[in-house]
Amino acid sequence: MPVVDVHTHMLSGEWLDLLVERSGAYTVEEVLGGSRAVHRAGAPFMTLTPGMFDYDLRIAEMDKAGVDIAIVSLTCPNVFWGDASTSAEAARLINDDMAGAQRRYPDRIRWLTSLPWQYPERAVAELDRSREAGAAGVMTLANIDGQPLTDPRFSDVWRAIDDHGLPVLIHPSLPPGLEQMEMERYNLVATVGFTFDTTLALSRMILDGFFDTYRRLKIIGAHAGGYLPFLIGRLDTWHRSFEPVRETIQQLPSSYLDRFCVDSIAYTREALDLTVSVFGPRSVLYGSDYPHKCGRMDEMLDLVGQLPAETAEQVRGANAVRIFDL
Repeated sequence: MPVVDVHTHMLSGEWLDLLVERSGAYTVEEVLGGSRAVHRAGAPFMTLTPGMFDYDLRIAEMDKAGVDIAIVSLTCPNVFWGDASTSAEAARLINDDMAGAQRRYPDRIRWLTSLPWQYPERAVAELDRSREAGAAGVMTLANIDGQPLTDPRFSDVWRAIDDHGLPVLIHPSLPPGLEQMEMERYNLVATVGFTFDTTLALSRMILDGFFDTYRRLKIIGAHAGGYLPFLIGRLDTWHRSFEPVRETIQQLPSSYLDRFCVDSIAYTREALDLTVSVFGPRSVLYGSDYPHKCGRMDEMLDLVGQLPAETAEQVRGANAVRIFDL
């Protein structure tokens, strides 16, 4: 059974240049230690590394760690910036780059398409184009430039994805309140803000009845689903206790957990054990977050290896093979 990394990123120089030149919001600046990082509102949230741009280096690192297939995706801020033509151009640039990488490494690289969600007609068109180019699924951020994923304006995009039953990786982005909460200090954007962003997105999907509307979707929550494994009991308690929580769904929030998966990026054995216990061994997929400085393929694989043998086999690759039809 191949080892499959479902949460791993690639950028391209053209995408980065366009981000800096035409986003009007993002800059690349030097940070402590001499590295360069992408900033918004003065807050660094992504340190640039060589592995983000070099597929040959990526393949070498995969060989070293024992990873057979990488399902690569863009990271935040994705293409959720600029006017309609700029956002669509950014999506084409990164998707074409990833499609080219799959052609060069057909046995090692798959990819998730990025879509200009804030312009739904263009997003649906890019989805169709990406599927023809070989995209294995979709990557979206946990909020679309501050708007929740369940906003009705995105329903045409979700409907198109649902029609094809495509897997969708929900990845965090800069959470609302970034400036007010002073998250630029101590890199709280990435440590706390990102996981909050994912937690809020997945919780809202459940409570908004999203999974009752879109029944073929295969959602994958990044970073073990954020805080959701820890909070699901609280959501159930509030659902039982407060009428507003039952406004849209009548079933307990936990009853929807079998409708989506999460990755294994939990960082500790205790957190990963809880994640597997809450979601089940068939719903956790290996991810590394490579090539971010916090994303080491070998360390994340070692963590998965601490699980019981049968569970570890499912997480390392069997679940991804089933979900992505590899």
